[in-house]
Amino acid sequence: MTIQLNETHSPELRSWVVSANQPDSDFPIQNLPFGVFRRHGSHQAFRIGVAIGDQILDLAAAHAIHAFAGYTELQGGHFTAAVNAPHLNALMALGAPVWSALRLALSRVLRADAKHLAALQNCLLPQSAAEYALPAQIGDYTDFYTSLHHATAVGKLFRPDNPLLPNYKWVPIGYHGRASSIGVSGQQFRRPVAQTKPPTAETPVFGPAKRMDYELEIGIFIGQGNALGDVVGMDQAEAHVFGLCLLNDWSARDVQAWEYQPLGPFLAKNFATTISPWVVTLEALAPYRQAWQRDAADPQPLPYLDAPDLRDSGAFDIQLEVLLQTEKMRADGAAPQRLSTSNFRDSYWTVAQLVTHHTVNGCNLNPGDLLGSGTQSGPAPEEAGSLLELTEGGKKPIALNNGEQRLFLEDGDTIILRGWTQKQGLPRIGFGEVSGTLLPARS
Repeated sequence: MTIQLNETHSPELRSWVVSANQPDSDFPIQNLPFGVFRRHGSHQAFRIGVAIGDQILDLAAAHAIHAFAGYTELQGGHFTAAVNAPHLNALMALGAPVWSALRLALSRVLRADAKHLAALQNCLLPQSAAEYALPAQIGDYTDFYTSLHHATAVGKLFRPDNPLLPNYKWVPIGYHGRASSIGVSGQQFRRPVAQTKPPTAETPVFGPAKRMDYELEIGIFIGQGNALGDVVGMDQAEAHVFGLCLLNDWSARDVQAWEYQPLGPFLAKNFATTISPWVVTLEALAPYRQAWQRDAADPQPLPYLDAPDLRDSGAFDIQLEVLLQTEKMRADGAAPQRLSTSNFRDSYWTVAQLVTHHTVNGCNLNPGDLLGSGTQSGPAPEEAGSLLELTEGGKKPIALNNGEQRLFLEDGDTIILRGWTQKQGLPRIGFGEVSGTLLPARS
């Protein structure tokens, strides 16, 4: 967790890709996130790209013109195969020294005084002309429950006198999710049909879910994995994390209320999860880290979840935002409306703690595995990361600017999540956005 800054973090750097130098750009030269793309509407194979301003640098094309020559870590067949792959898994598996060397090489060739300027211009594609796939082949997906504020607010809806269960402040709570239904931004999915039990009914009913919700989360992509039986300690946990993305874990709250005991979520969650196309590396986020807080009155982490640097720099200052665009808004040409904001720094458990806890029993993580942070809510009511909280369990409608109201999502609603970090004297590092749209249930 030790913060190591280098020349790639210099706020003075500028790129020959002019759009990357705009102060409101999510993708300045200090960011350089990874994704998988192809030209929109084409039948080309997907390939790895790096976002720079409003452009995408084709990694395989840059490598083909020897843009990364002179870097020992970026030579050989394994690296060549990794950058020519249709997903990030092989690059993730190469480990942190290779990722860092590649970031340095990219930074140098994209700077305003780069020598490869003319040749590299032919390796760019405008983001507006691209379509995206999942950044990696996701073998496994685990969703955590790291926001104390979210857990308390939801707990109060069902257990007003005892909102937090006894284990919450001791152990990072998580469950194994469904990887096959994870989609990239732009995902559209049907309202799920399942079994529920209305409060006034004596027996369950079957039909479309009525209380559809979003969950504002951070996604954590595993890079280099660990062997079955090996434990990733706190001192090595972040070296196994390739980067972070935005994640929306869609939820059917009425299905969840009926099915979640005693084993947790199932059909209420496994129908869709949507992530952003760009993965921001931990190295890019290094200047924006913050101290991690744990209230002195709360239980302190057990030794295996503690580390010397944890409290100094264990948190990430990532501002998060949720917007809603209804079908009527789209028809009227109206912009999406903000529902809430929160910040990842308020998470009760850190990225490193999640990785260590996941492996402490010998569980093996693989390149491309995805961890969800759980809904990220802040301490104030307006910082809630779900409609369940914002509407107080469906009791308090949200009034929209166009006269519509929402308790839960309606067919045709699109949810947009955005994330960024910024600091005085440093550039804005953004995650782009992730959007998803709820369609009517199958008839």
